[in-house]
Amino acid sequence: MVALYLLMVILPVVMGAGKARFDNYQVIRVVPQTLRQVDLLRHLSDTNHDLSFWTGPTRANASVDIMVPPHKLPEFEDILQRFNFKNEVYIEDVQKVIDQEQGATPRSGFGWTNYYRLQNIYDWLDSLVKQYPGIVTSIVGGKSYEGRQIKGVKVSYKSGNKGVFVEAGIHAREWISPATVTYILNQLLTSKNASIRDIAENYDWYIFPSTNPDGYEYTHTTNRMWRKTRSRGLLCVGADPNRNWGFHWMDGGASSNECSETYAGSKAFSEIETKSLSEYITSIADKIQVYLAFHSYSQLLLIPYGHSTEHISNYDTLMSIGTKAKAALAKRYGTQYTLGNIAETIYVASGGSMDWVRGTFNTPITYTYELRDTGRYGFTLPASQIIPTGEETLDSVLTILQEARKVIR
Repeated sequence: MVALYLLMVILPVVMGAGKARFDNYQVIRVVPQTLRQVDLLRHLSDTNHDLSFWTGPTRANASVDIMVPPHKLPEFEDILQRFNFKNEVYIEDVQKVIDQEQGATPRSGFGWTNYYRLQNIYDWLDSLVKQYPGIVTSIVGGKSYEGRQIKGVKVSYKSGNKGVFVEAGIHAREWISPATVTYILNQLLTSKNASIRDIAENYDWYIFPSTNPDGYEYTHTTNRMWRKTRSRGLLCVGADPNRNWGFHWMDGGASSNECSETYAGSKAFSEIETKSLSEYITSIADKIQVYLAFHSYSQLLLIPYGHSTEHISNYDTLMSIGTKAKAALAKRYGTQYTLGNIAETIYVASGGSMDWVRGTFNTPITYTYELRDTGRYGFTLPASQIIPTGEETLDSVLTILQEARKVIR
């Protein structure tokens, strides 16, 4: 046990190991067609940590994307053949896709043709405070295990506005999430479009582009595919910060195995990121009428809850608004989203931030986006898609906020 702990936790920290590479790793899309096949994939997800489940097993005929290292390919292919799994290679070489992920332009300054490090994002937020005095205010929503701030900005053009809370980057490897949210923030400040000006100036915005700053930075320096926080466990590092919130914590779709990608933590709010951010949200909860969380990937627009398929009190309202929002999103580029309750639409997943906000404060308008794409790039969406993703997503956010006015009191 001690030797395993040294191997998995201490040595990588001491060595600083250099950047992980994913040469010849494949992403294989597997479609289980029977409950037995679903259960087998769930077992592999819980026990075989050489395999990285980019999307989890849920039900028969729902696809599962699995990243497989080259040394495990023969064994995995044998399992697929032996149990007659329908499958297709989606990404032949993950490292090649990672190498092509960034744009060709230099990464100095800040824009939306590249993905940026945490400090670049934070420096840009600070620059907005100076550029828009009296409108943009720096806010800190919490702190991280490694001592970083969860930094955001409040955008307010006048007093008395209803509040919109925007959360991104809670899963570290989902780079399109912070990029999309910073794109939307920039548009709220610079766009001359009358409809965008309307929502910018008649709502107060609390925007946090990276709510898992340690994990996000780690994806840039060390392991592009890291998902969790960076807290130290007995055997493995990190917990899933979107399974760690104190509403129906560990009530399905989360793991008690600390080496799992969906490890819910030792208890609700065991992670300082979720605990401190929840305290900040609590301090402004009476101001927040809309909560938007941004993830990737799968092109979904989700409403509470994740622990149950039971419909919440304003389910019909959220579905009606969501239907209009996904139509608005599709108009520009034809991008198709699926709308629904988390547990019904994808899988049971408890302990999420949106569910905690809704369950704790009864916040009326709550949505989680799973942004582009549907698996051809997965978490490694090329930077050339940042602006199109931002544009279509803002189209849908605009619709949500226009429609929210009709139901918020």
